[in-house]
This record gives sequence, structure tokens and C-alpha cells, in this order.
Amino acid sequence: MTLDDLRVFVAACESGNLSAVARDLSRTQSAVSQHVKRLEAELGLPLLERRPRGVAPTQAGRILQQAAAQGIGHIELALRQLRDLREGDGGTVRITTGATTVRHFMSDAVVRFRRAHPHVKLEFRTENSSRGCFNALAAGESDLAWITTGTPARGIEQRPVIELPWVLAVHADDPLARRSRIEVADLAEIRHIQLPANSRSRHHLDDQLAGLDITLASTTSVTDWDTAILLAELGLGHAVVPALPGWTTSGQGTLRFVPLPMLPPLAAGWAVRQWDALGPLAQEFAGTVVDSLTGTA
Repeated sequence: MTLDDLRVFVAACESGNLSAVARDLSRTQSAVSQHVKRLEAELGLPLLERRPRGVAPTQAGRILQQAAAQGIGHIELALRQLRDLREGDGGTVRITTGATTVRHFMSDAVVRFRRAHPHVKLEFRTENSSRGCFNALAAGESDLAWITTGTPARGIEQRPVIELPWVLAVHADDPLARRSRIEVADLAEIRHIQLPANSRSRHHLDDQLAGLDITLASTTSVTDWDTAILLAELGLGHAVVPALPGWTTSGQGTLRFVPLPMLPPLAAGWAVRQWDALGPLAQEFAGTVVDSLTGTA
């Protein structure tokens, strides 16, 4: 029984799909199966039950999964602490984010954290979806992920930090720019700039619009909020976006943000595998971001 065997087994239990585990860990499905079979042979008990749409832990598997998940988290924390000890005052905090996250949610916190810990290495990895962030956490490639919180993900703990009301970004010359708020009927006529199809914010918006029986016409799609806002400022369409920190409610220059009060706000925050297994530096960075956004610092 090796630590790698246990890591793969826990990932298989959390994912419920050996092919997905193989893809996330950059291994073959056969290699993933061998890890599980080695554990089963050593323990003399079946650990995974094969089902038509994947796998699920047996009773013995659930016992091992719970113990292994906690143990792996603490071992990984110890290994990071040992690396920090070897590197002196340094260390590394690995954050997975969306393309515009650092600018809108973390800029002040990064400056404060850097001043407090000048020798700590900050590694930022960009993903285009919450699923990509979850995969980075599950594969041990990231300590923290900033995501649009919402639907639970197996093996991931989420902590909402801030709620973002939805606004319509429009050019200042657009007739809608003079409104104090946008009503449901107004949305039927906009030239919508779509957010990424695989993003959680897009799914959240689509669900809310479907509940209002609204379908937005779109000829433009983008990969991030900032690009959508830029195109709206250029008069090339209308962007339904969250009111991001750092933008005023009225907009800047030729840009206007008009509230969409009929849409529930979007929640954003942190995701990790286990909060109690998170290293001190990562915990401090996460707390610094929370403090800067909530005004508690």
C-alpha cells in the first residue's frame, strides 16, 4: 500500500468515474485500476463497486476513503511545512482562478500579503470554469481556488465570500443607459454578449432567465467578464455581468452599469479540498482576500 495508491483510490471514490480520474491525474484508466486492485488484494476486500455509470465505494471502501482522505490531507500539509522549513522564510501558495479574478477580487490582498511575506512564492493558475478549478484541487496542483460557488462538488469544500448583484453593461449612448433599473421586458430586445458556456456564472444566469421565461438573442460570445464589458463599452452589444469589485455602479467614461434587480445575486468564494488540512500560509492568504472584500481588515 503506497500513498499514491491511496490518493488514486480517494480520487476514484470522489469522482465515481475511473476514466475521469485517469484524465484528471494524467494517467491511463488501466493504471488507475491497478492502484485500486493493489489495495483490494492487500486488504482482501472489494473497495469499489462497479456500476453502469461508474463506480461507488463499498462499505469497506467508505471506511478506507474516510480515513485515507483525512490522512492524505494531513500528510500533504506536513510535506508543505517541511518544504517551507527547508526553504527558510519562504514557501508557496498555489491559487487557481478565473482569467480576471486577481484584478477584481485579489489585487489589494496580494499587495498586503506580499508585504507581510516577501519571500513566499505565489503561483496563480488560470482556469475557465469551476470544474477546471475543482480538477486542479483534486489533482493536488492547487491549494486554493476562487470560484462561483453553488452546486456542491464531491470532495470539495466551498466557502462563499461575497455576493455580486447582476447589472447590464451598456454604452452611455444606449437608450437603456438612462434607466435606473432594467425590467424583464427590456431584456428581450438586447444584443446579448454571452459568457462562456462552461462557466458556472453562465449556468446560473441561464437558469434564472429560464425561470423568467426569457431567451436572450446573441451573436457574440466571450471567455471572460472583462471582455464582455469592453465590447459593451464599444457599443457592440449588451453584457449581463456581475457587479465586480473595482467597478462603480454607474460605470466609467462611455460605459454604464444598470441594475437587474429581478436576478438573484451571484456568490463567489473559496474552494479547497479540506480546510483543516490547508497550510498556514494558504489559510492566511485566503483570509486576507476575505478581509479585503468584506472590509473587515
